[in-house]
This record gives sequence, structure tokens and C-alpha cells, in this order.
Amino acid sequence: MPNPTDIHHIKGYTFTTDRGVGFNITLVILALLSATGVAFGLHALYVGHDHVYGVSRQVPWGLLIAAYVFFVVTSTGLCLVSSLGHVFGFESFHKIGKRAVYLAICTIISGFLVISFEIENPWRMAIYNILSPNLTSNIWWMGTLYGAYLFFMVSEFALLVKGKHKAAGILGLLGVIAGIAAHSNLGAVFGLLNGREFWHGPYMPIYFIASALMSGCAAILFFTYIAHWTNNKPIDTGLNASLKATGKLAMFLMAILMFFVTWKVLSGIAGNPPGKFEAMMTLIKGSYSTNFWIGEILFGMALPFCILLITRSESPKWAFAAGLVSMVGIFLMRYDLVVVGQLIPSFHSLGIEGHKSVLTYCPSLHEVVITVGAMGFCGLMFLLGEQFFNGHESH
Repeated sequence: MPNPTDIHHIKGYTFTTDRGVGFNITLVILALLSATGVAFGLHALYVGHDHVYGVSRQVPWGLLIAAYVFFVVTSTGLCLVSSLGHVFGFESFHKIGKRAVYLAICTIISGFLVISFEIENPWRMAIYNILSPNLTSNIWWMGTLYGAYLFFMVSEFALLVKGKHKAAGILGLLGVIAGIAAHSNLGAVFGLLNGREFWHGPYMPIYFIASALMSGCAAILFFTYIAHWTNNKPIDTGLNASLKATGKLAMFLMAILMFFVTWKVLSGIAGNPPGKFEAMMTLIKGSYSTNFWIGEILFGMALPFCILLITRSESPKWAFAAGLVSMVGIFLMRYDLVVVGQLIPSFHSLGIEGHKSVLTYCPSLHEVVITVGAMGFCGLMFLLGEQFFNGHESH
């Protein structure tokens, strides 16, 4: 426990300056990872993406897009789960609300960090988003709605810190609306691409919302245990009840995602649909089968589902383990979704000689370091928030 001399009060906020050597070392490591990721990203902007990224004209979206999707999906899920308590009044979710809102802010900013290094001229996005809006572009709507979402979430968290819960509930509702709109629009970015049969279909926005909720639950189970271990505080009865409710919700959502994935696979192989069949076989039997069966199915859904079911979501340590393996699987799920959908050339069915039937992609060092740096940045923001806001305790 911190010494009384290490506890400070500034304008109504309580924070500690010393949580032990291990905590400080962790902060330094995360800060170094963040700085290294930013340095590699700036170097990529300077020398040009073509020279340092593994993407190509045939496979233009790679690891950075997958990491962006992972972060924003998790952020939306955290927003939706947190809103169950202080927006929609479910008592079981009250204790996790404040930290979940802060985590939603951390993850969405980390997502923006990744996408800023993926876009060749990121400053143009901010300028021409206002000066020359394209209202028929899903990507324009995605950026605009996520910007509004971030504003609402920051405002909501500020009101929660001030103790103005009624006003925070209103901002939280606006954040939920903006988050759902932005996230379903992100699904539409993939689902409305007629040239990519693996993505195309009306179910993609619904799938994104359902998987976002599952991601949010996994993040809460993982980060809540880390927070209390960091703060050297026991998990009280109320918070344990919230974690139990979150675990049960996670199991329900994992069951729904298993249903989605089952029919996604069946629809991709039944009748050998052109383009979709080849991509699906690459996923379930080809070079990405390990990612799919071990990452997506086992880590992403089956193993955490079994852990939570066997323990009845009553053990915070096992809930943490379920959240950890689920987040690993979810990241691979985003990676497979983004990459595999591009590996089948749009002209494959024409039988053109001299072209590969299945393309290849391998992340470059720059892409890996930027992604790890963004994860380090997210972790750094999280730990600093735990320190500055005293474990997000409500007063």
C-alpha cells in the first residue's frame, strides 16, 4: 500500500505518486514502447510507406488496419458495456462504468494513433474532412462519427469525475448512439465492397456490433484485475458482482459469435461461391488456418467460454485469464478479417494466366513495431489513469 505521504490532492482529485518499483519500471517500459512506435511511424511517413510497409497495390490493407479495427472495436464495446450501468440503469454494471469509459477513451486514441501512421498524409484527413466532406463515403462518415464519439466519451468521463452522474448519463447515451453509428458504419466499409466477396454482405455491421460487445467484456475482465493488482486493493463484493455479470454477458456474446462464425463458414463453402470459397478455404484449411482454429475459435471464443462457464464467472483471476486469451483471439480475428478478405484477386474467376490465384502478405518490421507501440501507449494511458484518478473510485 502507498505511504500517506505519497497520496496527494489537487483540485478535488486524489492520486498517488509511488506505487512501487515494479509499477514505475512498467511505466518506463510502456513509455519506451510508445516512443519507439511513434519513431517508426514518423520514419515511415518520411521515407514513404512503399519502402517500409508490407502492403502492396493488390493487398493495400495490412496489420495497421487490423490493429485500428481492434482498438476501435474494443472501444465501442467498452462504451456499450459501461452504458448498461450509468445510462440504462442495470445495477450490476455500475461499479465498472467509470473505468470502462476511461478505457474506451484510451483504446480509441490508440486506434487513431495507428491509423494516423497508416494514412500516407494524415493531416489532410483532418483538414479536408471539414473543407471537402464526401457525404457518400463510408470512410468519411466513419472518421466523423468516431470523432464525435471521442468527444462524447471524454465529456462523459469528465462529468463522472466531477460526480455529475445525471449529465454524464446524457453524454453517455450520446456516446452510445455515436459509437453504434460509427461502428456499424465501419462494418459497412467492409460489407458494402462488392469486389471483395469475403466481406460483402448485410450481416457485417451486425457482426461488428456483436463482436464489439464481446471485446468490451474481455477488456473489462482483463483490465479490472490488472488495475486492482496495480493498486494493491482487493476486489470488493460490489465490483466482484459486476465482474460476474460481465462474465455472463461475455459468455452469451461468445455463443452468439460462434453462431455467426458457423454460418459465415457454411455460407462461404456451400455451392462454391466464387471468391468467397477460395478465401474461406484459405482461412480454414490454408495458410491462415492456425490463426483461425487456434486464434479465433480456441482463444477468441471456446477457451474463455469454457473458463467462465466452469468457474461461473465467480473467480476474478480466472475471469482475468479468460479476458486475456479472448483479447489475443480477438486481435487475430481482426487480422484475419482484414487480410484474408484481400488475398483473392478480383479477377481470379477470369482464368488470367500469369497471376496468382491467392496473394500473400507479411507484416513488415515497421508495421509490427507501430502496432506494439500503440498497445504500449494504450497500457501507459491506462496505468497513468489508475494513478491519477486513484483507481477510478467514485466519491
